Amino acid sequence: MKEKQRIGILTSGGDCPGLNAAIRGVVRASYNLFEPEIIGIADGYRGLIEGDYKEMHEDDFRGILTLGGTILGTSRRPYRAMRVIEEDNVDKVENMKKNYRKMGLDCLVTLGGNGTHKTANLLSEEGLNVIGLPKTIDNDIWATDITFGFHTAFEIGTDVIDRIHTTANSHGRVMVIEIMGNKAGWLSLYSGLGGGADVILLPEIPYDPDEVIKAVERRTKKSQRNFAIIVVAEGAFSKEEAKMKRKERLALRAQSNYPSVAYQVADLIVSQTGLDTRVVNPGHYLRGGSPSAYDRVLASQFGTYAAHLIHEENYGQTVAMINGKVGHNSLKEVAGKTKFVDPNCDLVRSALDLGISFGVKKVK
Repeated sequence: MKEKQRIGILTSGGDCPGLNAAIRGVVRASYNLFEPEIIGIADGYRGLIEGDYKEMHEDDFRGILTLGGTILGTSRRPYRAMRVIEEDNVDKVENMKKNYRKMGLDCLVTLGGNGTHKTANLLSEEGLNVIGLPKTIDNDIWATDITFGFHTAFEIGTDVIDRIHTTANSHGRVMVIEIMGNKAGWLSLYSGLGGGADVILLPEIPYDPDEVIKAVERRTKKSQRNFAIIVVAEGAFSKEEAKMKRKERLALRAQSNYPSVAYQVADLIVSQTGLDTRVVNPGHYLRGGSPSAYDRVLASQFGTYAAHLIHEENYGQTVAMINGKVGHNSLKEVAGKTKFVDPNCDLVRSALDLGISFGVKKVK
């Protein structure tokens, strides 16, 4: 390999705890393995498209292990728009390639979720040296056991449910808690199981409104305080909605008076049972704050492994946890695939054995 390696780093998509720990892992391990020059790219792919970057030094990465968010900034740049030339007449792919060369990069490290990985693979196919790091609170990146950021978010989600339990019990209310997860329900499943939810509604298991009502009535009768805890993934939908195409379903939702699916479920409960029902949406609270100790370790492992891939000049890869060991997959293999909750997985089965309802008569 070259005596010096000039490495560009960017964080793209939604932020999450552990990004800075992963950046630190890449940089510190690189300094131990070879002589790096680090280029920080601002606000994800926006910075790469617009040429917004700066040279950084080892001291810039001190004290960030426990820091939430990302010191580089981030933004969302949908993959589907990357090859679309819009009103600004900017060829985004050509600009990214041009700025990669202008920065004199030997490698680009991208930290992000599914969309980030698709664009990373696009750039790899365009001839750039790219390495991916899998971050997302949704835990839905293909072929990795876990993504950094997920553990912290799941702990926060569980804490939210724990706290809602006490107020729900005090007032005798049904509480509908909406948890992030548009396509995959991992965060809702783990948080709901960890927080002792009575009902968990996931995108992978379209719910039957009648079964949701039955589950709530069973629970409120047992509680003697008319309280129940329902966890709803933001991307959950009913069996009737499941028959529609995604665009039709989104159009139907847009026409409704409900801000989100949680309000729709809450209205269903009120109209069918008359029970006092409230909605809680922790929203971006799930993304914020310091990473858990687990995520600090995981992000550090992933970051140091990425440095080894750079040292070996093994590009076009994304780091992964595979059967409990840190390894890698090709960007081509991962890009465009989503890891969904398998309705027959052990975690769902454990929830069912605990009496948790998924809003269906039988999980298939």
